[in-house]
Amino acid sequence: MPILNPDIARAFDEIADLLEIDNANPFRVRAYRNAARLIQGMSTDLHTMVEAGDDLKELPGIGEDLAGKIVEMVTTGHCSFLEKLEKQTPPALTELLKVPGLGPKRVKALWHELNVETVEHLARAAREGRIRGIPGFGEKSEARILETLQAHLAAIPRFPIAIAAPYVAALVRYLQGVPGVHRVVVAGSFRRGKDTVGDLDVLATATADSLVMTRFTTYGDVSAVLSQGPTRATVILRNKLQVDLRTVDTSAYGAALHYFTGSKTHNIAIRRLGQGIGLKVNEYGLFRGKERVAGETEESVYAAVGLPYIEPELRENRGEIEAARAGRLPKLVERVDLRGDLHSHSSATDGHHSLREMAAAAQAAGLEYLAITEHSRHLTIAHGLDPVRLRRQMEEIDALNGELQGITLLKGVEVDILEDGSLDLPDTLLSDLDLVVGAVHSQFDLPSDRQTARILRAMDSPCFTILAHPSGRLLSSRKPMNVDMSRIIRHARERGCFLEINAQPERLDLVDTHIRTAKEEGVLLAVNSDAHSTQGFAHLPFGIQQARRGWLEKQEVLNTRSLAELKPLLAATMVK
Repeated sequence: MPILNPDIARAFDEIADLLEIDNANPFRVRAYRNAARLIQGMSTDLHTMVEAGDDLKELPGIGEDLAGKIVEMVTTGHCSFLEKLEKQTPPALTELLKVPGLGPKRVKALWHELNVETVEHLARAAREGRIRGIPGFGEKSEARILETLQAHLAAIPRFPIAIAAPYVAALVRYLQGVPGVHRVVVAGSFRRGKDTVGDLDVLATATADSLVMTRFTTYGDVSAVLSQGPTRATVILRNKLQVDLRTVDTSAYGAALHYFTGSKTHNIAIRRLGQGIGLKVNEYGLFRGKERVAGETEESVYAAVGLPYIEPELRENRGEIEAARAGRLPKLVERVDLRGDLHSHSSATDGHHSLREMAAAAQAAGLEYLAITEHSRHLTIAHGLDPVRLRRQMEEIDALNGELQGITLLKGVEVDILEDGSLDLPDTLLSDLDLVVGAVHSQFDLPSDRQTARILRAMDSPCFTILAHPSGRLLSSRKPMNVDMSRIIRHARERGCFLEINAQPERLDLVDTHIRTAKEEGVLLAVNSDAHSTQGFAHLPFGIQQARRGWLEKQEVLNTRSLAELKPLLAATMVK
């Protein structure tokens, strides 16, 4: 079983965490973090590059030492340096690092000040009021840690869909290669495009003599077999993801795919429609008495109850059945509809590639334009641009556009929204850009009224085009900000600016329900990669899937327009 890119990225992140706890050189820590981020965003498998003998040192930020560790992990499945660090660090500290809101610096402080080494130690210290006395914490921090810890202990592990995707692809390829297997499809929340998945439901059609179940339970990435039978087996992968495999009859394939795709409430509604016309609906088909009248395809399932086919992303019982009955189902946006990307970074700040390289990669991804939106000066950790450096980049973009063919770079910036709602750069500079992407990168825990007012004031700035990653959430590590998102969406409509659907795997922000609200309010949304490397455009399909869950059609996505159609919309948000 090959080591996948997420495995290597996770190892490098763990090394960075343990080095930071050990007070290692900050530049060394940053090198591992940057490498993890790069690898997580790559569309090319590192094990394929290693097998082909490619020089990994040509990857940005990957020197001889990191390249050697990648080769070691690909060829042996282990990282001896990570194992050495783990032996030097109390084992339970790595579990503390998984608690949302507890980064290496806080874990280190808790360890040294209170001898906290386990989740249980942390909970006890919080309940006894001992954390608030540590410099950099306080009473509110202590209460927040206890609340987060309780939720963490009760939570069922879930995986961001983009993190699960490489494991899904590898498993499907493996199963499709088993003799006698005809079809393999992943159903459940993964097929519906939910931002996180708790487990995987895999369906296969195969010949009676196929050894697909045996091959599944002996798959190289399986760490435990929970159950195994002739038509169903359940395993746990090495990354703790649970996978159920079922073999189904070809005649019932569509019914089974519909049933196991869900959602549960959608299926109940379909079953009730069937009951209303004398049909029994289950995973084996649709029956009138003992006669199966449909079930070979999903289309036949819907047709039998008087409905057109409903796309998986819509199946949440949020009005899709009523829309189908009335002939009002949306024609959902597709990845091929995207003409450009309005949020990306280059090596001028915390990206990994030059302007020219980013332009070439965007063009290779089928895009016609790309906005370069570096961080502004307030975000010092990302080497944000001050006015002088931004002016210099604007000149570089103008010069480069004179040479490029088939792709146009737009001049932009991802400007920090400060705590008072002002923007991090002056309007006299921002007004000379093609677009301004505003973003919150600090003070995520403000009360709802202050956080909402902060963002509304920023949107009222003379130069404001798009609100980036509007909720500020990071899947599995940071909750959304406490804001009145409905009010923000309405204000965007009144102001005439736009919101972003950020396709970064750890963000997928906005959430689907807020996307639907924006659609209903007539606010256009931009599906952006927030690419920090040439590999980052591979995340766009996940942003599109999020848009589809919010019922968006092509015309409701800002960057499905040609550049000529887009420019007047961008210009209208900028007060020159």
